[in-house]
Amino acid sequence: MEDKKKILLVEDDVALSGVYKSRLEMEGFNVKAVNNGELALSAATDFKPDLILLDAMMPKISGFDVLDILRNTPETANIRIIMLTALSQPKDKERAESLGVDDYLVKSQVVIGDVVERVKYHLGILNGSDSESK
Repeated sequence: MEDKKKILLVEDDVALSGVYKSRLEMEGFNVKAVNNGELALSAATDFKPDLILLDAMMPKISGFDVLDILRNTPETANIRIIMLTALSQPKDKERAESLGVDDYLVKSQVVIGDVVERVKYHLGILNGSDSESK
């Protein structure tokens, strides 16, 4: 039996977090949701996710700092990280890329299906169905 891929969802918007969590679980992922950068860092080492969906603007520690710390910690350096953020400025994307993010998605420019697709892409999960459904 194949183990479910683990996703750490770091999002301080409770409603949005709930929507993403239920959709990702529906897609067969094991999802842990946390709502700030501090919890994200501890969950990254305890939960050992295969991929982290990371919001940029959060209380306590920003997503950029979380990304920086994760990339500079041996245990978490290779976790796939997708930033999912409201920040659409090129400078923000450049900053995330310079810190080693795997993907950068702007919330206003994607729908949840797009996010699921990127998650699957980065985890190497290719499904036979075409991407037009939903």
